[in-house]
Amino acid sequence: MQNERGAEMASNRFGCLFCVTTWGESHGKAIGAVIDGCPAGVEISLAEIHQELALRSPGNSPFTSPRKESDQVEILSGLFEGKTTGAPICLLIANHDINSKPYEETKHLLRPGHANYTYIEKYAHYDYRGGARASARETAARVAAGAIAKKILASYGIEVVAYIKQIGKIVADPLLKEMKELKQATCASPVRCPDRAAAQKIEQLLNQVKAEGDSVGGVVEFLASNLPVGLGDPVYEKLEARLAYALMSLPATKGFEMGNGFAAAQQYGSTNNDLFILEKQKVKTKTNFAGGTLGGISNGMPLIGRTAFKPTSTIEKMQPTLSLHHEKEQLTLPAGSRHDPCVAIRAVAVVEAMVALVIVDALLMNRCAKL
Repeated sequence: MQNERGAEMASNRFGCLFCVTTWGESHGKAIGAVIDGCPAGVEISLAEIHQELALRSPGNSPFTSPRKESDQVEILSGLFEGKTTGAPICLLIANHDINSKPYEETKHLLRPGHANYTYIEKYAHYDYRGGARASARETAARVAAGAIAKKILASYGIEVVAYIKQIGKIVADPLLKEMKELKQATCASPVRCPDRAAAQKIEQLLNQVKAEGDSVGGVVEFLASNLPVGLGDPVYEKLEARLAYALMSLPATKGFEMGNGFAAAQQYGSTNNDLFILEKQKVKTKTNFAGGTLGGISNGMPLIGRTAFKPTSTIEKMQPTLSLHHEKEQLTLPAGSRHDPCVAIRAVAVVEAMVALVIVDALLMNRCAKL
């Protein structure tokens, strides 16, 4: 179903019942999203959406891009007296801090690690300003849509949180079991890492990376609690398959895993199996190596997984490359260029939004599973 709908919408639409179509480019007049299939009666305010967007916005930390965007949302339709009406919801976010000059100076070059080569080959006509549709700027629209999805999840008692698990070789271990505490610690950290000791080391690493004109990759971990048993569908619409589809659609993603993930390949069945137990008259598992699913369907345990992000492709170091005419060139960033030393930091809010969108869609789909 997803592939068929994706083809109809030129791959800009996500979801089966709770459908989100994003639009706009990095240096265009605005970006935004249209949500179709949102149930009526969901209470949502602009303040709640802005709170989510603030965690993704650039310029709010010394460890993110200095581009200044307030990311103020305008809701054009689908909301009346503070509640959704069941009609399509149109969200608009204006672009303000646009400086296309640096891209004018490098538009004749193939930029290492960027999508301009593949976009030019595919479409021939390409908007080179700020990466256009391939830019992470598009993800602000996803976060805005995710804010509405979270309100629906809250009515079911479902919570979602994402945070930095690793930057470079520094691995965090939050040791926080309460979702509220985990969220608060994440939001309080300028590098979105709830492990204070690891966060300090990450800040030192990022300062070093910035001074060297380089970038570094990272891993974002997500956790969702209070899911009912039964979300997700067999074979092609498994819950983890939908999560992988959602999270690997984000810019700069290069890996996805659930539960033990790739580490499970080193285990034996006798140690990797989650044994069933009875806890307060409910079936649980003693461990959660599977990450909250069995057969692609939620099993009632916390949903946990991780997404790997590559180092930011835009760096200040000189890089050999080719021109559009395949001549050897050197790429040096023009004055005024802006980028994140680590894209994973601002991706935390986006991962959280995409997980929320997947779960909401699965909840609505699950209503059709049985009488």
